[in-house]
Amino acid sequence: MAKKSSGSGRAQGPGGGQRQLHTRVKTARKRTASSAAWLQRQLNDPYVAAAKREGMRSRAAYKLMEIDDKHGFLKPGQRVIDLGAAPGGWSQIAAERVKSIEGQGHGKGQVVAIDYLGVEALPGVEILELDFTDDKAEDRLKERMRDGKAEVVLSDMAAPTVGHTRTDHLRIMGLAEMAAHFAIDVLTEGGTFLCKVFQGGAERELLDVLKKNFKTVRHVKPPASRADSAELYVLATGFRGTGTKEVDRRGAG
Repeated sequence: MAKKSSGSGRAQGPGGGQRQLHTRVKTARKRTASSAAWLQRQLNDPYVAAAKREGMRSRAAYKLMEIDDKHGFLKPGQRVIDLGAAPGGWSQIAAERVKSIEGQGHGKGQVVAIDYLGVEALPGVEILELDFTDDKAEDRLKERMRDGKAEVVLSDMAAPTVGHTRTDHLRIMGLAEMAAHFAIDVLTEGGTFLCKVFQGGAERELLDVLKKNFKTVRHVKPPASRADSAELYVLATGFRGTGTKEVDRRGAG
């Protein structure tokens, strides 16, 4: 798990006060310029280095860590569902913060993760190897949850790209809409939904649904999300409860 700092216990960022050495990658005969650029970025990314140093499954763990540090929606004892969990970075952070790890005392939280890629075992995390778009997935998730409900639904899902920007964006938004409708169905009153989206339009339907069902809806981009990436997150807090939901599930992508 991530190393805890003294004092507040909040994340201190990946630098650790040490000078970051810049590594240059030569473009080998069998390596394209784009792959060499990607490798160089990985080698010099302080979040990648921090993830290796601190035993995190991925640099994405720091995205959730930073968002929760600012907005404080993960609390001890909560039930959390992590959609598209592989390789498990978000589940690691959630398990630590809701205290679902064995031995953390009475009233511990619960984290259930789902991904068709599979996730290696994680302390305090129940893993379901299944595609979230499978017809059985939502019921299987509810069966795993205590009382069939959750206080937090997380989605870092992204559809495999086909190389056509508009098509890729629509596929990603389709997953986001599916995740939102599921969250509305499974969340307890006051619950939270955090979902990855990408800049480029086609968000209006998703935002309209969330604004009808949550008190506050905002876009967030944590420092760990690369500045040159179109990646954004939608954070919806204060779920109004199933008695007021207005959902047309035919709108799911």
